[in-house]
Amino acid sequence: MDADELLASVGIEPLLLCDADNLTTFATVGKLLRACVAATGCDHFGLLVGQRGGPASLGLLGLLILHSTDVGRALRSLVSHLDIRDRGAVPTLKVSGKVVTLGYVVCERGVDSVGQIADIAIAVGCNILRSLCGPAWAPSEVLLAHRRPPDTRPYRQFFRAPVRFDAAHSALVFPTNWLAQPLPVTDPDLRQHVQEEVRYLDAIHGMSFAAKMRRTLRAAVTGGAFSVVDAAQIYNLSRRTLSRRLRAEGTTFEALLDEVRYEVACQLLSHTDMLVRQVADTLDYADAAAFTRAFRRWSGTTPAQWRASNGTADGARGGAPSRTVCEKGDRA
Repeated sequence: MDADELLASVGIEPLLLCDADNLTTFATVGKLLRACVAATGCDHFGLLVGQRGGPASLGLLGLLILHSTDVGRALRSLVSHLDIRDRGAVPTLKVSGKVVTLGYVVCERGVDSVGQIADIAIAVGCNILRSLCGPAWAPSEVLLAHRRPPDTRPYRQFFRAPVRFDAAHSALVFPTNWLAQPLPVTDPDLRQHVQEEVRYLDAIHGMSFAAKMRRTLRAAVTGGAFSVVDAAQIYNLSRRTLSRRLRAEGTTFEALLDEVRYEVACQLLSHTDMLVRQVADTLDYADAAAFTRAFRRWSGTTPAQWRASNGTADGARGGAPSRTVCEKGDRA
């Protein structure tokens, strides 16, 4: 396909891509992916893009990952610092017993092709783990938060693992023992220098406390009950201090949780075939009726009615309602 023509169709200047440090909005990325899927007829276009990525795709952060002492520290660095390059999504790392889940959730509302973006991120994550653990590494399972495409073979061939579509979030699942695998630290001085540079970028790209809380909630909301006490523990604050800091920025924990639940509900209804009761369970509602009441309060309509108007095939998505949950102008 003519790349320049596709870029022009969504208002991207080709010269923008000449510098890997240039940033663009998630909304623009989503429109571009939508145009690419439509032009090529390739439903797994995002997967193909992600297959070309790896640590080098992350610039300075990629260097920090490769120069970590072990796989666990490398992944914690990835999750802690990805926002210096990717502000519209949240990476997650959860260890539960003998299982690790490395996830990625888009937190900016109104973005086209959320599933395509997630496919890119999960494929890049897979390549990062293969770089760290060796080319034979493979996940135990891959979770993708979008509908099953007509042809699932490209996914199975790349990931070399079972792939589950219509999941609540996109993630790689693998055994915990990989986290302890040591990495060869060939240049400790370089690692120290890279760490300092990453901390500097963290400082200059700092977000408001409310924006950080939104990202925390977006990562946690599909994992079961999550309270203000849980949030306070993450930030090592008292419940009162956390509430005071949010009020100073014009919001509350309950308001942010409500917004994030609405955002996630819209994404799951639009991009997956999950039943309404499954969405309700994912968002920790007592039953489908309680979720429907909340959704009607948010949108003025029922989940089923909203899905009928907004649910589309992932390659050519319409977005969820335009009220943003992350900061305006989130970038990748």
